[in-house]
Amino acid sequence: MITRPRRATASCALGVALASLVSLAACGTAAVPRPARPAPSAPAPAPSRPPTLAPGPAGVTPVFENGPRRASDKTVALTFDADMTADQGPRAAAGERFDNPRLISTLRALRVPATVFMTGRWAEEYPAQARSIGHDPLFEVANHSYSHYAFTAGCYGLPSVSGDRMRADVERAYDAFRAAGVPDAMPYFRFPGGCYDRQALKALTPAGVTAVQWDVVGGDAFATDADAVARQVLEGVRPGSVVVLHCTRSAAPATERAVRAIVPGLRAQGYRFVKVSELIAAAALSPSRPSAAPPATRTPGTG
Repeated sequence: MITRPRRATASCALGVALASLVSLAACGTAAVPRPARPAPSAPAPAPSRPPTLAPGPAGVTPVFENGPRRASDKTVALTFDADMTADQGPRAAAGERFDNPRLISTLRALRVPATVFMTGRWAEEYPAQARSIGHDPLFEVANHSYSHYAFTAGCYGLPSVSGDRMRADVERAYDAFRAAGVPDAMPYFRFPGGCYDRQALKALTPAGVTAVQWDVVGGDAFATDADAVARQVLEGVRPGSVVVLHCTRSAAPATERAVRAIVPGLRAQGYRFVKVSELIAAAALSPSRPSAAPPATRTPGTG
């Protein structure tokens, strides 16, 4: 007989408990909701590839000399060749300076973007400077060969690289940049002395580089008159120009002083300084720029 009241009591207790749960659920406090499953993260965007020009006819290496000539966008790229040939190690050991840290400091102080065309031998000799330039977003490092030997015969007295070694020389320079700690050197190549022919362009096709020349010769190689160098640049620049100068203290001692006159002079004319990559990107998008065969031979100046 006593089991029924117990059942009734248990039933009442269960009913109260259920009622309480219903009441709590109605207030939204019955249970902690399951945390929402996080949405799948979007894949990281692929790093953008540096701009290059399309190969010329028969797939030969394209050649770039200047950007679009737009008066509405007066851009200019200052480029500096960090030259050191493969056989100049003894001269460096004897105290000759093939670097120019003061020039790099001046470009930083003036906030001037620039492209440094570096030889692999230079990067080996000055790895800390190469690494510092390569990590500075103000600059970009491009390839000026490993050895600074000419890619044609009769190029300002430079020793020459044989046709079957040209690509290897360029790739050896990229290896030297990586060894020095330079990240992401650009796929741009400047022929030593600016000298090339169709054989050289064909030899470099597998390297996938754009050959970068210039349309304004700074004239700083072996010059001592900084004012004359500055005048030559200021008078020669047009929208889209690429200026060739040097980052070699012993062979171009007036360059840093010239730059201190060039930069304010061009800014006063309304010019904006950019890296070569920006000019190439603009040229690649320009409908008026044909992918034509480059000239068969070019020896425009020193580089």
